[in-house]
Amino acid sequence: MPLDPSFVGRTYPPTAPYQVGREKIREFATAIGATDPAHHDPAAARALGHPDVVAPPTFPVVLTMAASRQIVEDPALGVDYSRVVHGDQRFAYARPVVAGDELVCVNTIEGINHRGGHDFLTTRTDVSTPAGEPVVTVWSKLVVRGEA
Repeated sequence: MPLDPSFVGRTYPPTAPYQVGREKIREFATAIGATDPAHHDPAAARALGHPDVVAPPTFPVVLTMAASRQIVEDPALGVDYSRVVHGDQRFAYARPVVAGDELVCVNTIEGINHRGGHDFLTTRTDVSTPAGEPVVTVWSKLVVRGEA
């Protein structure tokens, strides 16, 4: 059954705060092969003007993937996750993510399109501090494959 386009514009409640840890940044950087010292060494990051190690640009996927469960598990929307393929990801930064940040996510459905028997779900996740300081906006496109 196709996704309901009336969900476009729906915004979900903010997630619980996520505490960005130095070790989590180091682990993520190592996993993706990001060798820049600013991702691993607090002194190298401070030399660049940051308060602690800096997350690689794709790090927010750690928290936005978890936050996206609000959307994909919304029974009224009806996403069959067994049929989901990741289509696209974009990031727009207000400032870098650094160890010690506390971040919340607010998800919005920006688009639902039907093409070739498949649904295309575009989401926007605004990542900010609990006080509302913008950090990064992440757009994701999920393809919900139609039945063969």
